[in-house]
Amino acid sequence: MYPSRFRYEAPRSLDQAIDLLRTGGGEAKVLAGGQSLVPLLKLRFAAPELLVDINNIPGLDYHRVDPDGTIRIGALCRHADLERSTVLSSGQPTMAAAAPLIADPIVRNRGTLVGSLCHADPQGDWASVMTALGGHVVAQGADGRRSIPVAQFVTGPFQNVLAIDEIAVEAVVPAPKGTVAGGYLKLERRVGDFATAGVAVAIETSGELITRAGIGLTGVGGATIDAVDAAKALVGRPLSAESIGQAADLAAQAARPRTDHRGSAEYKRHIVHTFVVRILSRITESAERAA
Repeated sequence: MYPSRFRYEAPRSLDQAIDLLRTGGGEAKVLAGGQSLVPLLKLRFAAPELLVDINNIPGLDYHRVDPDGTIRIGALCRHADLERSTVLSSGQPTMAAAAPLIADPIVRNRGTLVGSLCHADPQGDWASVMTALGGHVVAQGADGRRSIPVAQFVTGPFQNVLAIDEIAVEAVVPAPKGTVAGGYLKLERRVGDFATAGVAVAIETSGELITRAGIGLTGVGGATIDAVDAAKALVGRPLSAESIGQAADLAAQAARPRTDHRGSAEYKRHIVHTFVVRILSRITESAERAA
């Protein structure tokens, strides 16, 4: 099937792109990697009157670490760039674990992390990772920039809080205040498939105690789930069989899966529980080997 007719514009600055979105009056879409939008256009699940391609705007294809440890990822940074990133492999284990699991190599070569967050697919991996990390999205519009926590950015399936004249220009992971550890695991029927269930875990420690924790769940609800109670169960305690088990129980309770062709709701909750235990146990084992 071919897309509906639309007008195509390729601005060369953010100001031009924002002006186009404003004149589009809610009937415009932003094109970055296109790995989610183009299939929707071809199936006519989306039929915008205007397509604003931001790929000619310079200065958006970066990912870097600020001197204080904050990680910044521009709107045109590709999944493949993050997969190969020494920035992530050396200092951000949760993101480093997720990057090779995003879809397939073809999608990773063009798709973007920021675009994935904006697409707000409940089965999208990056939203869970950024939720676990306490990340936020920087949006730019006619009135300037604003920062939106990822946990508040997604309002429902394929819905976000961006105004019609705003563009998400950057994703930000706050600087850690302790030693970082974490991971990401997902169950998929085959490479490149949507997640049956996925779990992102990010913790910070001081000595043996956990000072911050975040747990994000993929594919087990109508939107990415921030398993707040499960994360709270870890803070102020060392990792142990008891604390790991409690966090896994609470994460499974936070999941809101539905029975479908990928498995029963009970099975998906079991996967969430298993993945939390597996990630945290691996962290414990790594710490023991390093001691």
